[in-house]
Amino acid sequence: MMAHHDYDLFVIGAGSGGVRASRIAAGHGARVGICEESRVGGTCVIRGCVPKKLLVYASQFSEAFEDAAGHGWQVKSADFSWSRLIAAKDDEIDRLNGIYLKLLDDAGVDLHMGRGRLVDAHTVEVDGKTFSAERILIAVGGRPWIPEVPGADLAITSDEAFHLPDLPGRVLIAGAGYIAVEFAGIFNGLGSEVNLAYRRDLILRGFDDDIRKTVEAGMRSRGISVDYHCSPVRMERADDAIQVTFSDDRHDTYDAVMFATGRKPYTWDLGLENVGVRLGPDNRIEVDEYSRTSVESVFAVGDVTDRMALTPVALMEGHAFADTQFGGMDRPVDHADIPAAVFSQPPAATVGLSEQEALEAGYTLRIFRSQFTPMKYALTGRSEKGMMKLLVDATTDRVLGCHLVGPDAPEILQGFAVAIRAGLRKSDFDRTIGIHPTSAEELVTLRQPIE
Repeated sequence: MMAHHDYDLFVIGAGSGGVRASRIAAGHGARVGICEESRVGGTCVIRGCVPKKLLVYASQFSEAFEDAAGHGWQVKSADFSWSRLIAAKDDEIDRLNGIYLKLLDDAGVDLHMGRGRLVDAHTVEVDGKTFSAERILIAVGGRPWIPEVPGADLAITSDEAFHLPDLPGRVLIAGAGYIAVEFAGIFNGLGSEVNLAYRRDLILRGFDDDIRKTVEAGMRSRGISVDYHCSPVRMERADDAIQVTFSDDRHDTYDAVMFATGRKPYTWDLGLENVGVRLGPDNRIEVDEYSRTSVESVFAVGDVTDRMALTPVALMEGHAFADTQFGGMDRPVDHADIPAAVFSQPPAATVGLSEQEALEAGYTLRIFRSQFTPMKYALTGRSEKGMMKLLVDATTDRVLGCHLVGPDAPEILQGFAVAIRAGLRKSDFDRTIGIHPTSAEELVTLRQPIE
């Protein structure tokens, strides 16, 4: 580490990956500075996973009230207040923001508020001030992307959805990825009429098809309208509402239009061209397994890179970077068998290969699948099906993928992700005793392959 620089490490972006990298590097003895233009905590804590999960919890009470009668409860008429929910959510985000600020302070990391830009390979400018560093880490994450259609300024993204002054009566959600289906469930559960419009033919592209079909069925059974092969092409103000023209020439009116059409890496106005950092498709920063960019002194982690856009992945990448560069360790990042969840209603979770990915990779598969009504619904009259699926390499008996839909699917999958990451075989699942009565026991009692 060279003393003639202001810092050994300067991090641009104080989200999950940037905060983790800076804290671990400082713990290894590095002099660390970090900058942030918004609030410390990043997308996940401030305007992503955490507030979204809080709203998911809130939206599930309406279904619980409906189901209570089947279990002998008489629930009097419930009164929901959007403003009370948002205020409580804001208090929790403020608390978490304070924790992140304290984590940086306790680690001895200098925080500089403002947008950071690269001046050269060892210099960052923040709000008119410049800082030099032996190494620079870019961890600026991504931003929602809105297509350029007339009237797009009338729409919101997930960022603004957390701060709406009122709960909209009718909501159009454009898109069908995990953000779209999660917010469809949130708004629907809180009492909005929800229409989801998608230009392709099935929600949750990239997930296993059995997950996609099962989640879609659950959304429709809850009253969410799903329209395929169409998207908004024009929006106009109509009194207090928004009139939308669709690509199939239909017209309809909504109180709010939300674009959940993907996120783009926040690489603009970052000064990358001043240094020659190479960008890949969608302007994502290209990095190797050590998070190195094409410039020797510049590194990148998290959603801004050409890897997986998941908060725990950013945390892993930031930690591994700091250990390698400042802790004398050799920690390349391995992105195989990373579990993920969709907090849709019903929720889904997945780890390993999808059926299509496994077949494209040349595996001969044994496929095990169970579809059943979860016990939670036995007395409620709900006929909704859960789904559990294992993909097994027919040659080695190794479990290649696990895909779940139903109550508690994300919680169930975390433990099974360890097994799949460890390379366990189907026979290891078979000799494990199930916990009865649970949905999770299905994964260790599947005996008859469907093909």
